[in-house]
Amino acid sequence: MLIRAESVTKSFGPIKVLTKADLHIDRGDSIGLIGVNGAGKSTFIKILMGEMEPDTGEMKRTTRRIGYLCQFPEGGDATVSDVLGRPYGVVEGLRGRMRELDYLMSSGEDIDWNGVTAEYAELEGELSRSGVEDRRKQAKALEEVGLAAEMMDRPMSTLSGGERTKVALARVLIQAEGCDILFLDEPTSHLDVDTVEWLEDYLLRSKCAIVVVSHDRYFLDKVATRVVEIENGRTREYKGNYTSFVKKKITDLERLEKERRKLLSAKRRQERIAEEQHRDNWFLSLHRTRLRMAERIEVPDAQESPPDITVRIQAAKKSGKNVIIADRINVDLGGRRILENVSIDIHKGDKIGVFGANGEGKTTLVKALVGKLPFEGELWSAPGAKIVHFSQTHEGLDLKLSAEEQLLQELGADRKADARSMLARMLLFGDSVERPMSTLSGGERVRVALSVLLLKESNLLVLDEPTNYLDIPSRHAVEGALNDYDGSIMVVSHDRYLLDTVCNRVAEVKQGKVSTFNGTYSQMRGRKPVEEIVQDADEYRVVSSFTNWSTHKRYAMGDRVLIAPAEMRSFQWALENNKLKKTGGRQRKKVRVNEDEK
Repeated sequence: MLIRAESVTKSFGPIKVLTKADLHIDRGDSIGLIGVNGAGKSTFIKILMGEMEPDTGEMKRTTRRIGYLCQFPEGGDATVSDVLGRPYGVVEGLRGRMRELDYLMSSGEDIDWNGVTAEYAELEGELSRSGVEDRRKQAKALEEVGLAAEMMDRPMSTLSGGERTKVALARVLIQAEGCDILFLDEPTSHLDVDTVEWLEDYLLRSKCAIVVVSHDRYFLDKVATRVVEIENGRTREYKGNYTSFVKKKITDLERLEKERRKLLSAKRRQERIAEEQHRDNWFLSLHRTRLRMAERIEVPDAQESPPDITVRIQAAKKSGKNVIIADRINVDLGGRRILENVSIDIHKGDKIGVFGANGEGKTTLVKALVGKLPFEGELWSAPGAKIVHFSQTHEGLDLKLSAEEQLLQELGADRKADARSMLARMLLFGDSVERPMSTLSGGERVRVALSVLLLKESNLLVLDEPTNYLDIPSRHAVEGALNDYDGSIMVVSHDRYLLDTVCNRVAEVKQGKVSTFNGTYSQMRGRKPVEEIVQDADEYRVVSSFTNWSTHKRYAMGDRVLIAPAEMRSFQWALENNKLKKTGGRQRKKVRVNEDEK
C-alpha cells in the first residue's frame, strides 16, 4: 500500500466538495480519476499528495516519492530546469522533509532529538548527491524528447508552444523514473495524437503507480486498469478501463433503480393495505401494524444525474452531392510552405476527422477550405453550401462582451429571453452569463462558442477542436449532436474517441501532405474500434405493435422505448409507418455501434 484515503471530506465555506472519498493506491496501480468539471478531482489529488489537509477522514502514506504533472506548465521567469524539478521532484521532496524537520526542531516540542538530527544529516547528504544527479537526469530527459540540454537555463516565456509541450514530456520522464506514484492532471490536453500515443506507451512501461485525471476517454481506455468516479462528493470504483466503466455504471444504475422501485412498491402496498383496514374496520387498530411495517421500508432517493448540455444543431437545406472540391492546394505562411499539393473532396453526408501532429497544418487546412487564408490551386464550393466555421481560438467571440451580449448580436437586442434560454441549454447561468467572457474558463468559452454555432444555419460544419476543455458528459453531448446532424462535417481533433464515434472518414496531415482513409481512426491505425458509447436517447411510445427485425425484438402497444442516434436506422421502418410516437423524454443510453454506423 502506498496511499490510503478513507471517508475523506473537504468543504470550502458552505460548499461541500468531498463528502465521502475513498481510494487505495498500491504499487503498479493505474487509476483513472474522472468526474464532471467542479466534481472535486483536483482537490482530492491535492489531499492525496499531502498538499491539502482533509476536514475529516483518514489519510495514510508510506512513501514521499510522489511525482506530479500539472495541467498547465509553469511559464514566466521560471527556467526549464525549475519546471523540470518542481514541485514534486525527488530533490524538492528532500527539501520539503528538511523544512518539516526544521520546524520540529524550532517548535520547542518534546521530540526525539537524536532521531531527528540523524534523519536531517542523512537528508543533507542525499540532497547533495541528488542535486548533481537531478541535473544529469534533466539533460538526458530533454535530449530524449528532442530538446538540447543547453535549454535548461532558458526562461519558459522564451519557448514556443511546441517546446513547452516537450518540456512537460521531459518532466514526465524525470518524475516517473524517481517516484513510486505519479499524479497526472490532464496530461493530454496540449498534446497531439502521436505524442499522446508515445506517452501511453511510456506510462505502460513505467514501474510507478499512476493516477490520471483526464477527459480523454481513449487515453483512459489504453492506460487505466481501474476507474474511480467522483460524483456528488463521493467516490465509486470500477475495475477495468473507461469503456468497461461505462458498461458497469449503467448496469449499476439500472440495478439500483430496480431495487428502489421494488422497495417503493412494497412500501406503497403496506400503506394501501393499512388504508383499507382502517376504512373497513375503523374501530380496530390493525392498520397501525401495517403503517409501522411501511415506515420500516427505507426507500432511497432516485439517482440524481447532473444536468446535461443540450446540443441540437439544425441543418439547412442539403447541398448537392459535392460540397467542396479542393485540387492541388498550396498554402504558404511566413515564407514557409505549410501545405503542398493537397487534394480533398467533401461529399454530402461525409463526417471527416482531421488529425496530425502539432504544427503540421491542420488548422491551416480548414481555414484555407473556408476561405480564411490565401492559397494557390483550385477550390470549388457548391452554390448551396452554407458553411459554419468553429475556431479553436474562438476568434468570433468578442471577449470584452458578456455571453449574453455576444448572443444578442446574433439574435437581435430585443431577444434577451431567447439568449438566456440558449445559454441555459449550455449550463451557463447567472454571473457566468453577465460578466465579460475574458473572465470565463476555457470550458465556459467553448460553450458560448457552441451557443453561437447553434444559431447559424449550415449544411457543412468545419470545426477546429470543438471538445477542448469540455468534461466527459459534455463531450458525449457534442458527439451526439454531431451524429444527429444531417449535414456534412469536417472536424479537427486530437480526441480519438470522437474520431471513432462520429467520423466515417479520417484525414492525416503530415509533412505538408494530406492522406485520407474511408473509416474510423482506429481502423486506419489498425486498432480495435470503440464498440460501445453513451448517447442521448429520445423516448418513444409504441402506438401499434411491431417487430424490429434488426434485433428480433417484439414491441407491444404502450411499450416505452429509448432510441439513440446510432440505433435510428433499425427503427426507421417503424417510424415511417407511425408505429412510434415521441414522448419528449430524453435519457442517456449505452449503445453498440457497428462500423457502418460510426
